[in-house]
Amino acid sequence: MMGVISFDNDLSFLSTSLFFCLLPLLVFFLFSNIFSSKPSNKIPRSYPLVGSYFSLLKNRDRRFQWLSDAINASPNLTFTLHRPGISKVYTGNPLNVEHILKTRFSVYSKGDFARTNLADFLGDGIFNVDGEKWKFQREVAIHEFNTRSLRNFVATVVDTELSGRLIPILSSASREKTVLDFQDILQRFAFDNICKISFGYDPGYLSPSLPAATLAVAFEEALKISSQRYDEISPLVWKLKRRFNIGSERKLRIAVSEVREFARKIVTEKKKELEEKSTLDSVDLLSRFLSSGHSEENFVTDIVISFILAGRDTTSAALTWFFWSISRQPEVEDKILEEVRSQSEAAVYGELKDMVYTHAALCEAMRLYPPVPVDSKTAGEDDILPDGTAMKKGWRVSYHAYAILRLYTIYLI
Repeated sequence: MMGVISFDNDLSFLSTSLFFCLLPLLVFFLFSNIFSSKPSNKIPRSYPLVGSYFSLLKNRDRRFQWLSDAINASPNLTFTLHRPGISKVYTGNPLNVEHILKTRFSVYSKGDFARTNLADFLGDGIFNVDGEKWKFQREVAIHEFNTRSLRNFVATVVDTELSGRLIPILSSASREKTVLDFQDILQRFAFDNICKISFGYDPGYLSPSLPAATLAVAFEEALKISSQRYDEISPLVWKLKRRFNIGSERKLRIAVSEVREFARKIVTEKKKELEEKSTLDSVDLLSRFLSSGHSEENFVTDIVISFILAGRDTTSAALTWFFWSISRQPEVEDKILEEVRSQSEAAVYGELKDMVYTHAALCEAMRLYPPVPVDSKTAGEDDILPDGTAMKKGWRVSYHAYAILRLYTIYLI
């Protein structure tokens, strides 16, 4: 019996010794093959224990293009990326996208993984819920955005921001030959607009002095760190940092606190404003929302944050890439200017829709650089995608708009 125990102990010692001898070789192999080679345009290799995690880290600064290349390299435009404890499917196959978002819509949700990552920031806003909460917010938003009064209000707000702030700032910079961070200018433009349209509140970030955009910075910080949670090798990492209030999670807590304090203040002031009025003459989205009987503070606060997220990043990203793209294509710029000059100076929204070339150029810029390049869902049950890819319950699948809109089989670029 003692001999057996001794043998077991020896075997355990030998196994442990071999493990620690081989571990440095495994680490060296992984780092020399992953970090020393050039970025691969092929489907990322998966290694024991770590999956493709180091490939993901290596390509994080070019993630969208890297994933797009991998999708295009796959015969069915779909591949599975393995990470410690997580398997995630990436697809650029249009049939799969229709399956996820339409045919089997009830099976695919945002899932607990995504909701947990974004809960501190987005709460129960439309971008972080499923089921009845999502359906309700979507129906209200669709109804309001289809009203003529809101469309007219949007046109008025944007025109005021253009003529009163954006154009004067650009004209002044042109005259004085000063350099502007155009992306920052467009982010300020979008932030002012979405706050006016959503809450009737003007942060004034595009005022001539270009004041410190403290709220916008806090919003960006909260969004960035919440998104970085997805990149951790395990959710346990960010949860421990949050538990001890250290590192990025400490910064996130401060940023979220600032954003939510602003949102609650907006909700409180809007409620007070509506109580003092006998009729609803405010046309901003929040006034309409509160007047419909939905006034629970935390819920409405989450909706306020979702409004900002919906309008700020998508608008500024689309405009930034549009102007960047035409700056590299002088002939396209000339044709757009020719079409713009053919319109009356006081062109109304209906006339702007007739600017076919400008509209096509904007659509092409958004094809190449979609404002929302990727989105994900979680399978609620085992499923088979149209291209034959097996989805296990709990697996996440990302439909990659950036890749779909650059498919080699359809587009030259």
